[in-house]
Amino acid sequence: MIFIPHPYQSYCIERLLQEPALGLYIDMGLGKSVITLTAINELRRHRFAIRRALIIAPKKVAEATWQAEAAKWGHLRGLRISTVLGTAQEREAALQREADAYIINRENVVWLVEYCGKEWPFDMVVLDESTSFKSRQAKRFRALASVRSRISRLVELSGTPAPNSLLDLWPQVYLLDGGRRLGRYITQYRERYFVPDKRCGPQVYSWRLKPFAEEAIMAAISDICITMSAEDYLQLPELIYDTVPVALDDKSQAAYKRLEREAYLALGDREIDAQTAAVLSGKLLQLCNGAIYDDKGEAVVVHRCKLEAFVELIEGLQGQPALVFYAYRHDLERLEAALAKSGKRAARLDAESVRRWNAGEVDVLLAHPASAAYGLNLQEGGHHVVWFGLTWSLEQYQQANARLYRQGQTRPVIVHHLIVKDSRDEAVMEALVGKDTTQDRLIQGLRAKLEEIKRGGAA
Repeated sequence: MIFIPHPYQSYCIERLLQEPALGLYIDMGLGKSVITLTAINELRRHRFAIRRALIIAPKKVAEATWQAEAAKWGHLRGLRISTVLGTAQEREAALQREADAYIINRENVVWLVEYCGKEWPFDMVVLDESTSFKSRQAKRFRALASVRSRISRLVELSGTPAPNSLLDLWPQVYLLDGGRRLGRYITQYRERYFVPDKRCGPQVYSWRLKPFAEEAIMAAISDICITMSAEDYLQLPELIYDTVPVALDDKSQAAYKRLEREAYLALGDREIDAQTAAVLSGKLLQLCNGAIYDDKGEAVVVHRCKLEAFVELIEGLQGQPALVFYAYRHDLERLEAALAKSGKRAARLDAESVRRWNAGEVDVLLAHPASAAYGLNLQEGGHHVVWFGLTWSLEQYQQANARLYRQGQTRPVIVHHLIVKDSRDEAVMEALVGKDTTQDRLIQGLRAKLEEIKRGGAA
């Protein structure tokens, strides 16, 4: 296939060729992979500016997505790629192969740094989903930081660089510039731009932005970060959000209120005991979905209210396929049982079901958001997303929705949320909306100048 880049893609490619460190924080579906591979190809095979590129990606993406993208475009056919996965012996063999780009999953970054030792061979590194390195305390962040001085070019790719708060930006920007823009230490960053929010004595649990801090942060990093929103560059169909309220029956509502109030619930001879607030929150969300794990880890069915609302929703689609996200194992099992009774062609997410889904052979594709967050193109199979159980992670939520709402989608995408009224479900939805507001402000704060880029000019 011949690659004819959009103006915004040409702009991003040129910036990657010019800049030794760049955060490419652009929306899902805008073509981050082909943009980056085109730059790697140019730098390696035409300008001889790099010797070896390393792409660090989520495991499923590392297995096939980048390789498929390189094979898709004619100008990338000569780009040699080696996939560094599998056993230690298989990974070592992959590193010994002659290639232009090597792809490894993020879980093996520590192993790679230790294996290479002082002979670090990669002068260009690409972090696919750079939020995997948002924790400064994580071993993978520390391992990569230890070899940063030997990397001449670093590219960060993400659609959601600050999924929870602007504190998540510091580790990612630190890898780009060594702390020159936001401070060499996280403490400097916090002191400069944040004040303590929730705390207990000297222990601070959350931080709040100072007035005008957001604008200052954006200004500080705007020269090494590009952000773009799909709605500005692609003529995507409409994205519609639909909330389906679910009312619990009296008995289930009483059980929910007791668990919420006492952090304890007896269900026959089973006991539910939530020792911490985090555990209690999870138990309440399980109960909203209709079943709850007891202290022995066994699922106890409490009600069918949400499951019945789900079946009605699927029936109301009149045969249109739906991508359904669940939260717990017991959700999956109960959903499969209900769909089997309805005669729907249901499948769990895997490589074969993806093929069948895109071919129109699956009515309901069941997936956990963590397994469908990156790299999957499902837009050919349908345009309805159903959230049976929500995730607290904005990143997972947005990326999961983007499996259908992406380039190539021809119909309006409708995202349905099954939400139990007056419950923890509503709290998760509100939290996602709040985080999304922060994310939108980040996108707005760093957005490249639209008119200049659309004309193909430099920012």
